[in-house]
Amino acid sequence: MLKILGRLSSVNVQKVVWCADELGLAYERADVGGSFGGNLTPDYLALNPNGLVPVIREDDGFVLYESNAIVRYLAAKDERASLWPRDPRKRADVDRWMEWQSTSFTPAMRDAFWQLIRVAADKRNAAAVEASRAESEKLAAILDRHLEGRDYLTDSGFSAADIVVGCAAHRWLSLPVAREARPNLQRWYAALKSRPGSRQVTSQALT
Repeated sequence: MLKILGRLSSVNVQKVVWCADELGLAYERADVGGSFGGNLTPDYLALNPNGLVPVIREDDGFVLYESNAIVRYLAAKDERASLWPRDPRKRADVDRWMEWQSTSFTPAMRDAFWQLIRVAADKRNAAAVEASRAESEKLAAILDRHLEGRDYLTDSGFSAADIVVGCAAHRWLSLPVAREARPNLQRWYAALKSRPGSRQVTSQALT
């Protein structure tokens, strides 16, 4: 059975759990990292020397870390190709948005998330929060414009791109900050939230 190591409050673990749920995979998940600890033990570091979550492990001993790589792997194994198109150009379009999530959208909101959710109120850096919020707004605007007239991020329908960017959008839309109205983004996120496979993630409070 597939084993997922990592706490569900991690946005990177959320990607993998959502993907596995969409694919209907049987798996076991163990809380690792954050307040649960366990990610800096010799045993865990032998699986992922970075000490980060998530890690997956399969019964034959295969181990993989880096959340987007895990999502690609699980989606590529699915014979239906429902999340990871077989056509190289369609697959590249999905991959483009997965890269955008990991290199642009999530990094932009990192300081706002950390300061508002993980740092005590009396120790927060308001300037860092505002800079992060402003940069995240720029990226939310890009996403909103792209989604105009679209049900999903790519012409392949619901895909791995919607999962990983959806996890980032869940974080952005849950942060206690002022946000501009983004009707296309909010419509898309509402559709994602209605999917049974998303429920573990989209029902998760920021912690």
